[in-house]
Amino acid sequence: MKRRLTRRALGMLELALRQFPELDGKRITVGYTRTHLGSALLLRHPTPESKLTIRLKVRKLTYGTIGHELTHLIQGLSRQSVATRIPGGEKQCDVWTLARSSLFCDDAPSYLRLPRAVREEWPRYAKSVRSLCLAAIEKRKSYRFYLRWLEEEIKQLARRPLRKSGERKQLALPLDG
Repeated sequence: MKRRLTRRALGMLELALRQFPELDGKRITVGYTRTHLGSALLLRHPTPESKLTIRLKVRKLTYGTIGHELTHLIQGLSRQSVATRIPGGEKQCDVWTLARSSLFCDDAPSYLRLPRAVREEWPRYAKSVRSLCLAAIEKRKSYRFYLRWLEEEIKQLARRPLRKSGERKQLALPLDG
């Protein structure tokens, strides 16, 4: 990976890792993949000394992909502790990644079901979807079908008119004459 690791990718990895205090002091091997955007190697029965490995496609690297793969590592490590347990699964990984930090909202999640409008206009919907992910994690405490609830809420989000916050307006200047 050293040959393929660009200065940009290294900076992105370092910034993303700051969002995961659970991984402080752990050795993470970062490899390269051509076939997927990323992957994580998880052991069935991890120990505190387990080898942690992620593989990334450097060419199309996003914070969302890095965060997703690091969340997979946390999913594996959380099997040891019930208090900080993150449920396994790809959709769950997307939810917990988006909820962890707005840094990981730079690209639409791969596994959550998103309406076409949300996927195509991701930068405009990212903040709202992240808020829904935080609400879904809270809802999970008392509602078993929280993922179904989340995807339905995201679908409703796409049906509401989207406010255009980036529109430029002409400024009027007072003319002294």
